[in-house]
Amino acid sequence: MTNFRFFLGVVFLLFLIAASAQAQLDEAPNPAGEPPKMLLLVHREFKTGKEGDRQKLEAAMSRACDRVKVPNSWIDLESITGFPDALSFDSFDSFAHVGSAFAEWGQIYSTHPELAHLQEQIKAFVSNERTIIAVRRDDLGYRPQTIDLSKARFMRILEVHLLPGHERDFDESFRTLAEAYEKIKANTPWVVYQANVGMPSPAFLVFVPMRSLQQNDDLLAWRKTLREAEGDDAADRMEQIAREAYQSTESNLYFTSPETSHVSKDFADGDPEFWYPKPGAAPKPAPPKDGDPTKKP
Repeated sequence: MTNFRFFLGVVFLLFLIAASAQAQLDEAPNPAGEPPKMLLLVHREFKTGKEGDRQKLEAAMSRACDRVKVPNSWIDLESITGFPDALSFDSFDSFAHVGSAFAEWGQIYSTHPELAHLQEQIKAFVSNERTIIAVRRDDLGYRPQTIDLSKARFMRILEVHLLPGHERDFDESFRTLAEAYEKIKANTPWVVYQANVGMPSPAFLVFVPMRSLQQNDDLLAWRKTLREAEGDDAADRMEQIAREAYQSTESNLYFTSPETSHVSKDFADGDPEFWYPKPGAAPKPAPPKDGDPTKKP
């Protein structure tokens, strides 16, 4: 499995956008699967040797929350590339929603001490944790209206840190890139979020949800076509922005863990076979890395 993880890491470093979302574009997206307006992201690293116990606790927490009305939903993602970590992808509408959720969770833990106990047990396995709140930028994505998170099996996440004062350069480069993708009718929609609190700014997060992993048959030809669509002047300008405006970038791949996620029925109905696996069904293969957070406000 270690070799498999290494192989995936190499593949996804080679490709700027490594997978096609053809299935997502061919089907009408589930409205409940729309990318949220506000994202609360919790990166977690866990103590080694406790992966199985931790996952059992998080699955138990997810099942318990299915029986208790809770104020928000989350998708649990486990890393395939990069450092072993997990990402809780929590959907919110606004800061007011985040605030009310914190208050409601306090009441839930008071009236359901078994949930509080589960959460304490999970936290005992956490070695490092970081929470980020980011806001969706509708002006920078590529076909974000076609994204249906309920059908996403994998998530590619590009994290971009800019030098101060270069936000407009980032905006320019991603609008140019989206226009080029539109010209070649690329099947790789993405959504962009701007970090608001929780990490050094300016910073942006680009999410590319994927239903499957597919290798591009001719990467060089694809890149050439994209550059032609951009035009030499625009391509040169984007390279200039990358040199002068970007402080750092990092791209990593995650897979979705339905067992430890908590999503609404409307969301799950977008792909019920995935979110509601039949009893006794064979588990979906996944690289064994430290992985699923259960971070609730």
